Amino acid sequence: MGKLTKKRKAAYIAYIAVLFVFFYLPIVICMIYSFNESKSLTNWTGFSFRWYGQLIHDGNVMKAVFVSVTIAIFATIISTTLGTLTAIGLSKSRKILRQTVLNVNNIPIMNPDIVTAIGLMLLFSSVAMPRGYLTMLLAHVAFCTPFVITSVYPKVRSLDPAIADAALDLGATPFEALIKVIIPMLKDGIYAGVLLAFTMSFDDFVISYFVTGNGVQNISIVVYNMTKRTNPTINALSTIVILVIAIALIISKLIPAMMKRTMRFIMGGMLILLLGLAIFSGVQSGGRTLRVYNAGEYIDTSLLEKFEKEADCKVIYETFDSNESMYTKLKSGAEYDILIPSDYMIERLIREDMLKPVNWNNLKNEGGLNHQLMGLSFDPENEYAVPYFAGSVGILYDTTVVDEEDAAAGWDLLRNTKYKGNLYMYDSERDSFMVALKALGYSMNTTDEKEIKEAYQWLLDQRDSMGVVYAGDDVIDNMISGNKAIAVVYSGDAAYIMSENENMEYIEPGQGTNVWCDAMVITKECGDPDLAHAFMDFMLEPENAYKNSEYVGYTSPILSVANELAMGEYEGISAYTPDFDGEKNEVFRYQEPEIKEMFADLWTKVKAY
Repeated sequence: MGKLTKKRKAAYIAYIAVLFVFFYLPIVICMIYSFNESKSLTNWTGFSFRWYGQLIHDGNVMKAVFVSVTIAIFATIISTTLGTLTAIGLSKSRKILRQTVLNVNNIPIMNPDIVTAIGLMLLFSSVAMPRGYLTMLLAHVAFCTPFVITSVYPKVRSLDPAIADAALDLGATPFEALIKVIIPMLKDGIYAGVLLAFTMSFDDFVISYFVTGNGVQNISIVVYNMTKRTNPTINALSTIVILVIAIALIISKLIPAMMKRTMRFIMGGMLILLLGLAIFSGVQSGGRTLRVYNAGEYIDTSLLEKFEKEADCKVIYETFDSNESMYTKLKSGAEYDILIPSDYMIERLIREDMLKPVNWNNLKNEGGLNHQLMGLSFDPENEYAVPYFAGSVGILYDTTVVDEEDAAAGWDLLRNTKYKGNLYMYDSERDSFMVALKALGYSMNTTDEKEIKEAYQWLLDQRDSMGVVYAGDDVIDNMISGNKAIAVVYSGDAAYIMSENENMEYIEPGQGTNVWCDAMVITKECGDPDLAHAFMDFMLEPENAYKNSEYVGYTSPILSVANELAMGEYEGISAYTPDFDGEKNEVFRYQEPEIKEMFADLWTKVKAY
């Protein structure tokens, strides 16, 4: 029996060890790679503090840290106060009212975050409340308070009802009875509610993403935008957060009294800072302001600071994760001056009369634009769009694994069973169907149901025969590390991967592909069109365009800049020369709702295996 007990103990210890490894190994790896010299998130090249230095000098991250901490503290204080008082009040209420309130309180706890986020976004829009710091704070209070009530109410129910009456009989006022008698007896439940509220607020992404505006972002939003491109500062930021939490926990265990005094000091100081921010965050400066809405990790942010100095203005810069989420936010009432969407979305915005025409006379650098990027199908008369970046979708392959003859087959390479299990397809409905349609010789903008169904079958056959892995932006680091030999990627991503892995090559298949152009447009709500035109012209200046293209990795719309880049670090990389004149290459067009719904339904079936 004793031996059996020892075996059980050993098994239990082994189980705990495996559990700890499972939980903490990813954190350890993250911390180790925060000191990696390379930009790769998985390929170690040497020890360096490079990313910590970049993090410290990244103003957006520092602002996001401030927003996250102050929002979490203020939301915790308010929600804890509201939740505690509500729990105490419920204990004295009638049963019907008490049960009704508790049931209603459970709704936001059980509700999916996305539903709560959309509801709050619509609420703020309906009352015309400008979105920013205040709306994020109110949203956090709204979803934290129910959790505090749930934590405190059981402790209230366990109290002897006569305690409060005894305090009153002994001469205490109702307020004194509450502060000096009841609340101290609820401290365990209140502390649990405080920790839960702070953690949820500090960690929240979904709700914050939909209710914020005016350039206000918390850490979760900034990190999410960083993941759109390989950005090792994520590791550095994560390491600092982990260390701060670990140190706080150690101090709280070893020196509880000091921790209490320290926490009071920190809370008081942060509250003062927060009150100051709450007072002044909504106050607009007397200078000019430009609101820019762009995709995540799609600009060298140092250019924004440079423009602010040159134009003596303030740039409120926000990011989106997709053209569709950008459109949703616009329709919900969010206002911006400049948008940087993709071609097909620009066509939709033009159709819905949401844009102002561009005054080309105000753009002194327009003469340097690549003529191939002008007069494209989404804006044939060049009335609304000023090119920002261009590129293509193609095949990236490992030259040490894939034969050149096989690569010459273009899209048919993606059905070559010789490379089964060695393929990444981009996890994108439009891009994947584009591949299938082009492989079959059809237009990627087809509305013919028969052709669409053929493309669907092509994707099904590919899925079943090739062991496809559908990947997002993580394909960048995976291909740098050589995890697979073939991937469908965007040209700018290919350029970066090739600069990190010399074995990779990129081709635009001869059957044709999607060549695309993202552009700057001015919204109908733009309050300062002159400043908007100045920003567009600033981004077209060769020096600024070079710096931006070098940072992001996509083809500059300025021809001289694109040529200079192609002759330098990116020599020989076709990613910098998308062929807009190619007979079979196309730009995505706007899809009517019924066609879009058909593609979406078929794509869901492709991935449902």
